[in-house]
Amino acid sequence: MTMLVNVAIIIAAYLLGSVATAVITCRLMGLPDPRSLGSGNPGATNVLRHGGGKAAAITLLGDVLKGFLPVGAAALLALPPAVVAGAALAAFLGHLFPVYFGFRGGKGVATAFGAMLGMSWMLASAVAATWLVTAIAFRYSSLSALTAAALAPVYAVVLEPAPAYVGVMLVMSVLLFWRHRSNIRKLLDGTEDKIGEKPA
Repeated sequence: MTMLVNVAIIIAAYLLGSVATAVITCRLMGLPDPRSLGSGNPGATNVLRHGGGKAAAITLLGDVLKGFLPVGAAALLALPPAVVAGAALAAFLGHLFPVYFGFRGGKGVATAFGAMLGMSWMLASAVAATWLVTAIAFRYSSLSALTAAALAPVYAVVLEPAPAYVGVMLVMSVLLFWRHRSNIRKLLDGTEDKIGEKPA
């Protein structure tokens, strides 16, 4: 029975992570599909640039919750750290490769944060603070995400040193950098859009 619960939690995490909040929100609000505009990323930043603050806020909340809910449930059930970490990775992968949307997903920043919040509020707070400080200093959402992703495994070692938690932070960090490779090129070229700027 325990094994079935563990597997069910991880599968449910992937399926919930596969819900493309940005796409659904834009459809319900009569906005263009975010995958067809700007960066093509179905995430809160792209929705903000092309659909406005309300749609972006709903997208952000939905993306955070789909990471937090399954991981929080696993933690609440006092499941082993490996299962909690597995649920976190599954929700994150669901956002990156959603089964309902042709495996074409977003970059995973908000869902990764929600998963971290489900694992440890201290870890999530450290990552959020890093994102915020970088965003205020440089006004690049992508740079803020990359900085937070790079430091997340370090924070995990200090705050939540369970090997499963540190391992999943490393995997998620690598995948976040991979998903942001186009942003990295734009940052190096000086063509990345800043927070609050309308794309050219």
